[in-house]
Amino acid sequence: QVQLVESGGGLVQPGGSLRLSCAASGFTFSTTDMKWYRQASGKAREFVAHISAVLGTTYYGASVRGRFTASRDNANSIMYLQMNNLKPEDTAMYYCTPNGMDYWGQGTQVTVSS
Repeated sequence: QVQLVESGGGLVQPGGSLRLSCAASGFTFSTTDMKWYRQASGKAREFVAHISAVLGTTYYGASVRGRFTASRDNANSIMYLQMNNLKPEDTAMYYCTPNGMDYWGQGTQVTVSS
């Protein structure tokens, strides 16, 4: 079955950096586009990033463009999200999901606060 395990979240000061990981199994990761979403408390889920399967072409939500970078390791079925210059408004639970499939991990919490 499809499994997605996000990790790497934590508490960081504004301006800091974190790298999230998403370990995937149960589907053909190397041919599947992947996405990152986030959801802040009391708010709707928000698109963060999309990375294509083979070429690794990336697309970002407007609020993170220029600060976040998605990447992937197809050999090990892992997707990453490098987050730089973090802001308090980036505080949320972050989730990964295969494009076109309704599967989600448990999420990893990112808190940006001084």
